[in-house]
Amino acid sequence: MRIGIVCYPTFGGSGVLATELGKALAQKGHQVHFITYQQPVRLSAFNPNIYYHEVQVPTYPLFDFPYETALASTMVNVIKNYNLDLLHVHYAIPHASAAYMAKKILQEDGYEIPVITTLHGTDITLVGKDKMYSPVVAFSINKSDVITAVSQNLREETYSTFDIKKEIEVVYNFIDVKRFNRKPFDAFKKCWRPTGKKYCCMPPISDR
Repeated sequence: MRIGIVCYPTFGGSGVLATELGKALAQKGHQVHFITYQQPVRLSAFNPNIYYHEVQVPTYPLFDFPYETALASTMVNVIKNYNLDLLHVHYAIPHASAAYMAKKILQEDGYEIPVITTLHGTDITLVGKDKMYSPVVAFSINKSDVITAVSQNLREETYSTFDIKKEIEVVYNFIDVKRFNRKPFDAFKKCWRPTGKKYCCMPPISDR
């Protein structure tokens, strides 16, 4: 599949999860297109199945923050030029609302693309509760084709905060067990302080 992933490129949890998900999909042979305002921090190694599309925000004195409009336009261009099959947006604001705008623009040209929105936490529990943003958050979530949340608690919080009419599926955060795995207990060295109290010494990083 040709998959577009929209996320924040920073060290925040949503950006990290989205980037690692895209890398894993690329390793499985899918073509993954990251759409964001700068290269994600976790996107460093080369993979021929991974593409990065920078959202370039023009400087215009009338608009202080035109990112959502620029993002929607970039989505439209990438979806058309690379014939994407799916758009997966992480974090409700502004990615889900921009995705809805892009989807409506594409429908005018006969394009149909499903949108998955993944809710990560503060987009619901903090930013989403702001009265200035809550109508847009609720609308964009309801207009998504598939909605996922990273925890059961976040799913319940979303239903209690907004009038969500669609099913929210819980897909928990994951870990790459090839990179992070348990070591046998003997990998740790038993040490004693001069006082006689025991404590554990972690092995050198090269041994972990």
